[in-house]
Parts: sequence; C-alpha cells; structure tokens
Amino acid sequence: SSTMLLSEAEVQSARGAWEKIYVDAEDNGTAVLVRMFTEHPDTKSYFTHFKSMDSAEEMKQSDQVRGHGKKVFSAINDMVQHLDNSEAFLGIVTPLVKKHATQLKIDPKNFRIICDIILQLMEEKFGGDSKASFEKVTNEICTHLNNIYEEEGW
Repeated sequence: SSTMLLSEAEVQSARGAWEKIYVDAEDNGTAVLVRMFTEHPDTKSYFTHFKSMDSAEEMKQSDQVRGHGKKVFSAINDMVQHLDNSEAFLGIVTPLVKKHATQLKIDPKNFRIICDIILQLMEEKFGGDSKASFEKVTNEICTHLNNIYEEEGW
C-alpha cells in the first residue's frame, strides 16, 4: 500500500485551500512569479525571456511570465492531487526537481521562495487558515526537493 504524506483530514483541508487559489491559476501563478522577480531580482537571471524586464507591470503582461506562472501552478496542482499517495507524489516531484537541479541548475532556495510567496498570497486572499493548511504541503514539497537536490550533489 502507498503511504500517505499527510493525514486524510490534512489532505482535505490542503486541497480546499489550494482549489481556491487554483481557480485563477494563470493570474495567481503570474502574481507569484512577479512578486518573486520583484522582491528577489536575482531569480530572473534563470529566465532569458524576462531577465531584462524591470517593471512588475511589464512582467504581468508578458506571455512568457504568464505561461510559466500557469505551468508552476499546474505542477503544484498535480502534486496536490496525489498527496494521499506518496509514490505518485514522488513520481511527479522527482523528475521535475531533477530537471531543475541538473539541466536548469536552479538554486533550490528559489523553490522555498516560491512556496513562501504562495502562502503569503493565500493568506492575503483567503486568510490564515488557508495558509496554515497549505503550509504542510509546501513543507512536504521542499523536504523532498532538498533530498533530491542532495542526491544530485548540490
């Protein structure tokens, strides 16, 4: 049997919190990236398309930023759907993280930044309970991520 990462109740409340923000996946995904690029400008250096963009407004309008924001949210959505099956969850997380570690050479701290901004946005839009219930998911993602990065020699 596949082990669960969170209890059934934790999975349900995390999914409830995530569904609210995922309804507007592209806008909210974009908002998360724009906030990251604005507050941590060094994170832009990984993206050839938006490296040169300085204004948040310009980033918000960019098809590339919007596309990547949606992609990030879709990937997290896949993970959220498999929180009750650690094998499936890891099956999604592992290849994604390996790609970012080995091919794209993304510093793992950037994932923590993204997770923290998602939690901030949840709290702003839906309150502290949403944030608290989703925090367990981001911790789970970051734990596995760091393990995979270590295996890849970071």
